Amino acid sequence: MKEHETYDWYYDEDADFLEVSFEESAESGTTEEPEEGVFVTRDGDTNRVANVGILSFKKRPEVLKKILLSLGKRLPLEISVPSK
Repeated sequence: MKEHETYDWYYDEDADFLEVSFEESAESGTTEEPEEGVFVTRDGDTNRVANVGILSFKKRPEVLKKILLSLGKRLPLEISVPSK
């Protein structure tokens, strides 16, 4: 099965929340919190990772790389948010 090559990301500055999506939203799925403030949502039918969300992203941007590595995912770019 070929992995999706399209990625999307959304950052809410007020909430300091980053969400990275690997595929379109699933009609059903499950969300787990592997560590505090980190959310991984999987497609209910395929169990593939649909997206990853991170609260307090500015304070801990290294968490994204760590979580993606643990899930066998990677992005073709670095995501960072400048501090105010």
